[in-house]
Amino acid sequence: KVYIRSGAGGDGCVSFRREKFIPHGGPDGGDGGRGGDVVIEAVDGLNTLIDYRYLQHFKAERGGHGMGKNRTGADAPETVLRVPVGTQVFEEDQETLIADLDQLGDRVLLARGGTGGWGNTRFKSSVNQAPRRFNPGLPGEERWI
Repeated sequence: KVYIRSGAGGDGCVSFRREKFIPHGGPDGGDGGRGGDVVIEAVDGLNTLIDYRYLQHFKAERGGHGMGKNRTGADAPETVLRVPVGTQVFEEDQETLIADLDQLGDRVLLARGGTGGWGNTRFKSSVNQAPRRFNPGLPGEERWI
């Protein structure tokens, strides 16, 4: 059994532009980045799953948080599980087949990363010109396979 968890999305930012000779700066908070995905890939040169006997937890990184000056947080890299060709991936109940990697180079997405939250720039309007709210990033998926 292997535990996988995709990364959560980064939080949005609440920020306001403040410069000396610009009287009405306005909101400039950036969005958060996407969390990392967990992918399984069939590669050449492996013939056993012994690597997964000693390391059973795989967690993708969280996306970067948004920053001021409308800077978006960085997207997290994906976590790749490398397995030999012919590997079958089952759910925790050991009956439901998720993936059958019978070709070299097959890739299957096991857990999708969370999306990044919105910064306060996304919430500005003609009515609310100085929003002080943001969205947190959405959590990632987790499962046993």
